[in-house]
Order: sequence, then C-alpha cells, then structure tokens
Amino acid sequence: MATSLFDAGPFARLLGDAPLQRLLSDSAEIRAMMLVEAALATAQADQGVIPQEAADAINRAAREAEIDPASLAEATGRDGVSVPGFVAAFRGQIGDPALAAHLHHGATSQDILDTALSLRLRQILGLLDLRIEALLATARNQARSHKTTLMAARTRGQVAMPTTLGAKIAQWAAPFLDHRGALTHMRPQIEVAHLHGAAGTSAALGPVGPVRARFASELGLHARDIAGHSDRAPIVALGHWLARVTSSCAKMGRDILLMSQSELQEVTAGPGGASSTMPHKSNPVLAEVLVALGHYARGQAACLAAAQDHAHERDGAAWMLEWMVLPGLLRASGAALLLSETALGSLRACPDAMAATLDALKGLTQAECATFALSAHMPRPEAQDLVKTACQDAVAAGTSLQEALSRLSPLPLDWAAILDPNAATGDASDQVEAFVARTAGMSGQPN
Repeated sequence: MATSLFDAGPFARLLGDAPLQRLLSDSAEIRAMMLVEAALATAQADQGVIPQEAADAINRAAREAEIDPASLAEATGRDGVSVPGFVAAFRGQIGDPALAAHLHHGATSQDILDTALSLRLRQILGLLDLRIEALLATARNQARSHKTTLMAARTRGQVAMPTTLGAKIAQWAAPFLDHRGALTHMRPQIEVAHLHGAAGTSAALGPVGPVRARFASELGLHARDIAGHSDRAPIVALGHWLARVTSSCAKMGRDILLMSQSELQEVTAGPGGASSTMPHKSNPVLAEVLVALGHYARGQAACLAAAQDHAHERDGAAWMLEWMVLPGLLRASGAALLLSETALGSLRACPDAMAATLDALKGLTQAECATFALSAHMPRPEAQDLVKTACQDAVAAGTSLQEALSRLSPLPLDWAAILDPNAATGDASDQVEAFVARTAGMSGQPN
C-alpha cells in the first residue's frame, strides 16, 4: 500500500491532481525558498544592509540555480529542517564566496520556510477558490434544471415530505458560498511575509520596518509586524476550513450514495465502477470517495490543531507536525472539489424512481398538509388527532390517506388537491431561485 493514495500510481485518475502536486512538491518548495531569499536580499540592499552587488548575485542565482531536493537529505537529517542545507547549497550556486556570504542575512529557518509556504498557499488557495466557483456554477445549472423534479425528502433516514431535487442540490451547494466568503477573509492572515529573525525579535535584520515592508512588497504578501513563529492559529484555521470544504463535498457524496442504492436508484453520478466478480453492479465510486475524503480531512484537521500548542518562541515538534499534515489536507480538499464538480455535472435523475418512492406511501408524505387544511376549520390538536388516526387506518387497510380522510373527516374538503405532492413542496422552488441569484455570473454561466 502506498504511503499516500494521492500520489499512488493506480489512483492517479481518481485522486491525481497535477497542479496541487506540483505546488506541494519538494522542487516547488525550494524554488519558493529561493524567491524568498532573493526578496530578502533586495530589501536589505535597498536599506544598505548588504551590498547591492550581493543582492544582484543572489537574485541572479535565484533565477538560474537548480538545487536537487535529494542533496539536502543529509543536512536535513542532521538539522531537522531543510534550510541550513539549502542555504549552503544556494551559496555554492552564487559562486563568489564574498557575495554569497550575504545570503540569508539576519533571517532564520522559519522565516524562509513559512514565507515560502505563504507563496505556495497563495497559489493553492486561488486554485481552490476557482474550483469552488466552478462547482457552484455546475450546481446552479443542475438546481435550475431540477427545480420542479419531485422527490421524497428524508429526515432521520425516513421518508418525510415531498421536496425537489433542485432544492436538494441548492442545499448541497449553498455552504460553498460561505466557504468562499470565509476564504476571502482568511487569506490575508495566511498569505503573510514572515521576517523576524532567530528569536522573533528581528535583532540582526537592520532597519527592520523598511526591510520587512520591502520584503513583503517584493513577494506580494502581507507584512506582519509581530512575530508569527509561534502563532499557528492561521494555519490551524486553514486546516479547519479545508475540513469544512471537504465535509461539504462529503455530505453531497453521502446523499448521492444513499439515493443511488439498488433499492432506490433515484439518481446516478459518474460512470459507475465495476466489480471484479459481480458484473451486474455499478458502484457509486465518486460518492464513496467523497465520503472517505470527508472522514480523512476531519481527522487530519484535528491532528493539525495540536500544532497550535507551540512552546516558547519556536517549536520544532509543532512545526514538523504541520509539514506532516497540511499537504494531505490540501490534497484532500482539492480532490474533493474536483470530484464533487464531476459528480454534480454527471448527476442524472430518475424521476420515475423518485415518484415511485412517494407513490408507495399513498399520500402519507402529505399528512402535514392535511393537518393544516383541517386546522383552518377546527382546533389544531383535533386536526392532528384526526390525521393521525387516518394515517393509522390507511396503513392498516393498505389504502391511501386520501381515502381514509374522505371517510373520517367531518368536512367535505378537496383532499385530492390538498394531498397533491406537487403542492406540498413549500418554498423549494424559491430556494432554488435564491441560490441561482446568489451564484449569478459564475464561470460565464447564463443569468
């Protein structure tokens, strides 16, 4: 079994994600570290902390140098962090020892790694935001297409009342609107330039205010005046956001999984997976993976939360925990968003099967409608008792609720109209329209 399914060859078509894989690779991290060191040199040369010639040489090497991640293994095994070995290798790429000596002036390993992570997270979060937008656009089209597709709503695992598939899709997708809003609010705390030196006091960085401001500006990140080495709350918050996103995908997957059971077959999503021994089966693979990713993400987010227990000014153990957990959370969320859009885009309704579920209960799903119709003419408790008795009689006799009420009700009401399931969906259509309005203009979809 592979250490991570996200990078396992047999799962490449299911969980593979080339853009995220590249951004989370060792090579991408080293490239980001080079950019951070170059920005630091530029900022320090601007303030006369290091010679301009040294900054030029460092920037040139940052553009041209290549450092093999494997070459850092021995030093990282000794130091517990890759930066000392990286700095030594980068100095070798600069060439002139006198100029190379100015590399990494006054910075600490965590400044470099945390800022390099910020650079990559800026790209990753932008990518996830686009995936959420695409998912919402697909959900918008499907919700509108199925605005009036009648089906049974279920509460606590039991058929409850009529609803529409469009309303269900809108309810699946609506949380992603909130996830996008939360991401917009969170990104300034994540996309931060960290530059505070060995113990977070910036003691060796020179005129720290201007240096830090120029450093952040060079990288297009937000400056932070107070050291964030031990403040892991933004990373932990990111982990919980990733878990929420993945859990919203899992909720969609869970419902599709249940609705596509052989006994119901109310929907299908995706091509279906084959069985090695049962040729009649078409397994709901997309839905299963979404549920599994949700379980995984919630567990990993809980693990990442331990990183917030950060001892003193810098804590190698808590920091290493982030390295272990955060990449998997990012990959899970990325995969879940891609698979959710695929599942939504390929979602096919089976209206006859949905109608059969409602028809099998012979009007019992509209019992609440009967209660409120009677309540207009008698005290509500009496109406509730009458409808309850009618439900019991209908079940016992194997007849419809309409027949039972026609027999038991003292009022000559139009029970066929009252118990019409199409009239019992409340504001389901309004919810679809509200969702459509809130997602107007996404991914070039028509208004």
